[in-house]
Amino acid sequence: MRSPAGGLRVIKGGGQRRQDEPLASRDAVARVLMEAGVDLLLRRISPARAAEIEHKVDRVLDLFDRVDAAPLLMPVLQRHLDDLEALMRETRQVRSPARRGG
Repeated sequence: MRSPAGGLRVIKGGGQRRQDEPLASRDAVARVLMEAGVDLLLRRISPARAAEIEHKVDRVLDLFDRVDAAPLLMPVLQRHLDDLEALMRETRQVRSPARRGG
């Protein structure tokens, strides 16, 4: 399903979080950004960590585009995907639970 010019694309998924999804596609990387946004809104992660995740996601998405034109960059993309996966594993382990009741 292609999005209209500049619009958002709906990713079908039923609203269920995918546990330890490998970052093998643009959609999986986009879900990482959405997860970080939710965690930030719920104050489970700091703004600094959210910014770091956003920076890494932007870099990875840029590399996906560059690999389409230059497949020799695939090892660079894989290194950045591995770094992002490690950051997300760490984030999921250290994020604090959402505040309750006020």
